[in-house]
Amino acid sequence: MRIARFSTDEGMSFGVVEENTIAAVAAHPFGELTFTGQRFPLADVRLLAPILPSKIIAIGKNYADHAREMGGEPPAEPVIFAKPSTAVIGPGEAIAYPDRLSERVDHEGELAVVIGRMCREVPAARAADVILGYTCANDVTARDLQKKDGQWTRAKGFDTFCPLGPWIETEADPSDLAISTTVNGEVRQEARTSLLLHDVPSLVEYVSQVMTLLPGDVILTGTPAGVGPLQVGDEVTVTIESIGALTNRVVTRD
Repeated sequence: MRIARFSTDEGMSFGVVEENTIAAVAAHPFGELTFTGQRFPLADVRLLAPILPSKIIAIGKNYADHAREMGGEPPAEPVIFAKPSTAVIGPGEAIAYPDRLSERVDHEGELAVVIGRMCREVPAARAADVILGYTCANDVTARDLQKKDGQWTRAKGFDTFCPLGPWIETEADPSDLAISTTVNGEVRQEARTSLLLHDVPSLVEYVSQVMTLLPGDVILTGTPAGVGPLQVGDEVTVTIESIGALTNRVVTRD
């Protein structure tokens, strides 16, 4: 099932995507879905970020090849950091390049996990019980600021630096999905989630040992090798097998 957040002239709602239509649901997508009876052609709605999380927990260097391209060895334990909820944008929205502060902004295509209920200290064997589904993400990063600061908050926290979408796929198996990132149609990143150093269940266990996860919170699982710079005017697309494609264009912020 594909759960989307969308807007029409009547306002914003959640809905279930069924081929070329979207069926609106009442309230939020957590728990049993209640359909309103309204149905819209998919072409007539605007898809928004599928969820507005209270927090985004991201995992660094979770593909061995990416760890090495960043100049280090794969870490023994997950490296976690946070992105603010204000960084979230949806499909088709613009990534704003902070020209005055950064001279290099990179794409990082990733599989994102959407949490479905409040939880803490979740064993890996029960991780599926607390996951609503999966979506595409782009952990946009001001690479020069990341190196300059020695920590990652500013580099990864700019407004628009966390595109999510196009919807939440509830039935995907995250263990072995093809993931790719293209810029202006050129493949920049290409891998499979089977290459994750720490898989989705172990990440849910690790993160939930540290903090309580709330419905809608997002875990970014890490990016494969091939990260690289974006320029104003570029169109970047993250595609994940069984989920969909997330496309955003880069514009100047200033």
